[in-house]
Amino acid sequence: MTSADKPPYIIGITGGSASGKTFFMKSLIESFDTDEITRISQDNYYRPIHEIPRDENGIENFDLPETIDHHLFAEHIAVLRAGREVHQKEYTFNNPNIVPETLIFKPRPIIIVEGIFVFYFPEIARLIDLKIFVDAKEHVKIKRRIIRDNNERGYDLDDVLYRWENHVAPTYDKFIQPLKSEADIIINNNRRFETGLEVLVGFLRGKLNEQNGNFHN
Repeated sequence: MTSADKPPYIIGITGGSASGKTFFMKSLIESFDTDEITRISQDNYYRPIHEIPRDENGIENFDLPETIDHHLFAEHIAVLRAGREVHQKEYTFNNPNIVPETLIFKPRPIIIVEGIFVFYFPEIARLIDLKIFVDAKEHVKIKRRIIRDNNERGYDLDDVLYRWENHVAPTYDKFIQPLKSEADIIINNNRRFETGLEVLVGFLRGKLNEQNGNFHN
């Protein structure tokens, strides 16, 4: 361990696609110094594009648990927990306009583990100390998904709506929403989340104080 007293405190953040998890996490990360917190995302642990299952129309379905290399994801979280840094190639969702980078995740006193399936996989869920579910209404999520998938993945409106109806919504109903009851904190993110963020930041600062400055990189 790299901490003399305690391992890192691991936060798992999940929620439906486009619930605003990323914006919430950025706000959370910005509330701490860079040497206090690290984020590791499920988005960089998708399997190669040729291993992604296709639906009956031949469209890749990224919204299934089997698309994630969850064994490697869990292994890397455990490595961070043990105080060692992790290297992982960025996943670009087959976007030809993005040159993938080698991402470096450093062990910090607080580690954010993020993704729609982080509560679903037992080997990941058992590493999490605090489970957070970011929630939003359906119409809010669809709007956010349209904007994100157009900007980041190059999908047009028809593609986004097709994937939402055939991939995203069924996955939420089957794999994500049923695990909402396991969350320690639910962040309602239809418009604003400042109150929930403030409570969480205060709690985590208490956890940092408990470590008494004994965590070293």
